[in-house]
Amino acid sequence: MTDQDNLEHLARTGMAALQAGRTAEARAAFLAIADAGRATPKLWGVIAETSEALGDDATQHRALDALLAENPRDLLALCMKGNLFLKAGDDRAAMGWLNNALAHAATATDLPPEIIARLDQAQEAAQQAAARFERHMQSQMAAATQDQNLPPRFEEALGILTGRQQVYLQQPTSFYYPGLPQTAFYDTSAFNWVAGLESAYPAIRAEATAMLSDKRGVAPYVQADPARPNRGHTLLNDTRWSAFHFYENGQPLADNMGRCPATAAALGAAPLPIIKERSPMALFSILGSQTHIPPHSGMLNTRLICHLPLIVPPGCRLRVGNHVRSVEAGKVLIFDDSIEHEAWNDSDDDRVILLFEIWRPELSSEERAALTALFESVSLYSASAA
Repeated sequence: MTDQDNLEHLARTGMAALQAGRTAEARAAFLAIADAGRATPKLWGVIAETSEALGDDATQHRALDALLAENPRDLLALCMKGNLFLKAGDDRAAMGWLNNALAHAATATDLPPEIIARLDQAQEAAQQAAARFERHMQSQMAAATQDQNLPPRFEEALGILTGRQQVYLQQPTSFYYPGLPQTAFYDTSAFNWVAGLESAYPAIRAEATAMLSDKRGVAPYVQADPARPNRGHTLLNDTRWSAFHFYENGQPLADNMGRCPATAAALGAAPLPIIKERSPMALFSILGSQTHIPPHSGMLNTRLICHLPLIVPPGCRLRVGNHVRSVEAGKVLIFDDSIEHEAWNDSDDDRVILLFEIWRPELSSEERAALTALFESVSLYSASAA
């Protein structure tokens, strides 16, 4: 019998044994073909599956390594590899293989049912492994850092490390200034004007309540610009998110200012940027009942957004990056809107806040002056002036 005849005999023997349920006999025949250097990826896949059924981890590793050398994105092989490390008690290695499979599966289409079932199992197993890993770290950290007052960013780092949270960085849509801190919410006690603004809350709230009585001067917060393409905002031209402007494109709206003198005075005491045709920007932001502002990032990372919540029914919250804050009437929130953020009003009433922008405190006076000149040059640019 020639070598080729022998290989064909082994293949027929292996298939017959596999169909008859004689797994060990089938696997032995297929391994003989592999040992002769004639295994195909399909054959290595059968060897991996039969080895899994027989509990032969070493041979399954061998078969999977051969499969992944040929195709590193083989979803079944990645899942099986992760399961082997789970079986061995190595959660960290298992998470690497299982998460790799899930990442590749996210871009795959038309997956067969058996692969989908494996991926569902992989996702559950990866989550359980991550939870065990985090419990271990929390236990170790509790012993090592007892009586220490660690900042919230340390807890966030643990969440990112275990995959429970993701990394959120500044991603402004129009202008990025390098080297600024990646801080979602700022400590309002660091801004000496906040106390004065909060003390004016009752008077400003009364003016917001009067504004709501007829909503004269209110317009959709997100409006279409005929000179720019539609970016597909879900609340475009939608009155469920509306604005009552005090400053728009750097210009004061005298009528609205006159109707809200306490608000105008409070804004006059705030450190609003002055940039021709751009800033100040200040308004009452009105979020209608049962409305969600979807995740988005602001235009610039050189500013911070300030909220003074005025009319706040239950169920209002704001997320910036990994941080979710309940909105509390009369308590200022200052955040970096170039980090992905979103807001909810789950109540049956309108939520109203006073919203305005300020310079980031990390920018020097020289930088602010240079940025003002830069932004004004952009605003003033036209083809005829070029």
